Amino acid sequence: MTDQRKTYALVGTGGRAAFFYKAIVSDFKETSQLIAFCDVNQTRMNYANKQITDLGAEPVPTYKAHEFDRMIEETKPDVVIVTSVDRTHHTYIIRAMELGCDVMTEKPMTVDEDKCQEILDAVKRTGRQLRVTFNYRYSPHNTKIRELIEDGVIGDVHSVHFEWLLNTKHGADYFRRWHRDKRNSGGLLVHKSTHHFDLVNFWLNTQPQTVFALGDLMFYGKENAEKRGVTEFYQRATGSKNAENDHFALHLDKNESLKGMYLDAEHEDGYQRDQSVFGEGISIEDTMGVMVQYKNRAILTYNLYAYAPWEGFRVAFNGTKGRIEMEVVESSYVNSGGDQALEGAVVGKKIIVHPIFEAPYEVQVKEGKGGHGGGDPVLLNDLFGTPEPDRFNRAASHVDGAMSILTGIAGNRSLRTGQPVRVSELVRF
Repeated sequence: MTDQRKTYALVGTGGRAAFFYKAIVSDFKETSQLIAFCDVNQTRMNYANKQITDLGAEPVPTYKAHEFDRMIEETKPDVVIVTSVDRTHHTYIIRAMELGCDVMTEKPMTVDEDKCQEILDAVKRTGRQLRVTFNYRYSPHNTKIRELIEDGVIGDVHSVHFEWLLNTKHGADYFRRWHRDKRNSGGLLVHKSTHHFDLVNFWLNTQPQTVFALGDLMFYGKENAEKRGVTEFYQRATGSKNAENDHFALHLDKNESLKGMYLDAEHEDGYQRDQSVFGEGISIEDTMGVMVQYKNRAILTYNLYAYAPWEGFRVAFNGTKGRIEMEVVESSYVNSGGDQALEGAVVGKKIIVHPIFEAPYEVQVKEGKGGHGGGDPVLLNDLFGTPEPDRFNRAASHVDGAMSILTGIAGNRSLRTGQPVRVSELVRF
């Protein structure tokens, strides 16, 4: 009897990778099979293999980044999962499709318009499928907003006000690691906001048309700390006396997964996961405001800042029949530093509908188990299990992936030029 399971090779075995490979070897081993790891760092791949053997799976072959083609040739995966540094996504996505594989990529799909165009061209040229793993679509409260709007509860939506707060634990984490270099991540307007811009596209069932943005590094970074009177600095937390009592320091040696994945792997590539958020060389913004007009004429005002006292978001939709307000408080966490069920876990939420001329009422939403309010398990089943019919079409294609990052990419261009940017001028579909 032949094995009918779909086979997966994974490239980039850092913190986000575990979300996928642990699910494959545990909850979805009847339908899916992990067959290879690829990374620039052998120690990190060895750690990933230890993670799956601890779950009862067999270790898989490992390939260094320059052996990517050989991995495809020898293991012949059906799908390549891309969870590498953002600026390298396009390289692996395109090459995997050229070698005959479908691809599943972590968000953001890529970091700028040129790489986005290369991916779009490769999808057309190869005919392969590319999925982008937007888990926030699957959170029950976010799906409920799509349902309320689609059902016409507040009529046609004309404006959205959206505020996202990253706190001093999770938000600070983007300034400790490779994301702090805009060349790697596209900044938070691309790396993080891709979730949020995708949600607006999903909620309103439309696409962005014109984007204007303002933003700057106003809290993190050495210069900002100096202005606030800070006098003691350090380059990284490990081995630093100045870091011992710093609320913003990340101590890798005190966390098993961070130690195994990063501290123990440093000798190979020099990557430091625990850099000071008040150090030199940070080129991303921590405070951003964006205005977007969509193809359906709706207007979005969006704010993101990464040093908030709590984690979560507020969003309000104004329509011809009333208004919807949602507030969600999420648990605080450090990426790859513990239980994945804590990522985006909902600790409080409220959805209020305000009909015109009628009394407001609260909409109840039952959260599921797992990360992002129970959305993660639903996404994982959609990816690796047996997907159920979905009225809301939450599975995100390469077009969805492009349309979410193009809002952030247009925002980055607007930051540089001070001018509004038309999304249609960035790429050709």
